Amino acid sequence: MGNGIASILLVALGGALGGIGRYTVSNLIAHLLGKAFPWGTLLVNASGAFIAGGLLGYYGVPTVQPVWLFAVAGLLGGYTTVSSFSLQTIELWQSGQALRAALNIAATIVLGMVMAMFGWLLAKELLL
Repeated sequence: MGNGIASILLVALGGALGGIGRYTVSNLIAHLLGKAFPWGTLLVNASGAFIAGGLLGYYGVPTVQPVWLFAVAGLLGGYTTVSSFSLQTIELWQSGQALRAALNIAATIVLGMVMAMFGWLLAKELLL
């Protein structure tokens, strides 16, 4: 099996598992907290950012290596979701909930960046 095919399979396997994880976590959180606000998508994206930051802190600058392809390009690529975030934000806006839509945008961006940085810092601390 060529390196290109192996890379594609790693990304595909990670993406499939990440998609299952996103579906499971999002639905569980929606069941627990309701659907008035997209808490599940926010949690998925924040936790994905945390893990990505941790992997960056551990491995350094992304390279084409099996772990990075599987975990970041595949697993976290399938787990996190800009499309669901975008559609849910538009739904909030179109249903007259502009404040919730704006809160979702701000929370996703700020929490994502904070979680990525926290993951990166934690990985760096554990390496010391």
